[in-house]
Amino acid sequence: MPSIYIIGDSTVEDNKEPFRGWGWALPRHTAEGVAVHNHALSGRSSRSFFEEGLFAPVEASLQKGDLLLIQFGHNDEKDDERHTDPDSTYQEMLSRYCDAAIAKGAQPVLITSVERRFFTGDGSVLYTHGEYPAAMRTLAAKRGIPLCDLQKRSRDLYLSLGEEKTAALFVRLAPGENPDFPDGHDDKTHFNACGAAVIAGLVAGLLRQIPVCAPFFKPEEA
Repeated sequence: MPSIYIIGDSTVEDNKEPFRGWGWALPRHTAEGVAVHNHALSGRSSRSFFEEGLFAPVEASLQKGDLLLIQFGHNDEKDDERHTDPDSTYQEMLSRYCDAAIAKGAQPVLITSVERRFFTGDGSVLYTHGEYPAAMRTLAAKRGIPLCDLQKRSRDLYLSLGEEKTAALFVRLAPGENPDFPDGHDDKTHFNACGAAVIAGLVAGLLRQIPVCAPFFKPEEA
């Protein structure tokens, strides 16, 4: 049976309540018989995911006709153990994942990082991923790899909803509501179950527009 494999960070992983990534909700959009294997893991960059051996079981499992969805960038700008350079090592790591999929007869798909919730005083939304989304777009165009521009699509969504309605998609906890966050928590990066479902819908909608990916998904609801 055809499978979708996902690699990425905490905004993608299944996680546990109250945190959910969009990969957790993607199966509700897939066609009957399509399995979704979400290997995304919190805190990983394109580099650390590979260096920690997390991609090895994915690569071993990929088969001809599968999809490999790749979203990294949130953590690539961070410390030495995870850092990549947008113009060099970031694209090299993404290419490594794409090449592994192609060698197995699977289809890689690059997905720009979903945007964070940082509104400005004038109602706009900050770009929070530096040069990484542009670097991914460049690589996709150069290599002829399908691209889902989730950064743009999510940012457009936030702007259409406005700051307060957008906040409802993210983890927000009142003081005392959760023992792990006794003083409360106002997350600008990580989604709750509702937000994960909304973002998964965006991803599914983008993938339906890619001919090689469309058969993996239910027809878009009217």
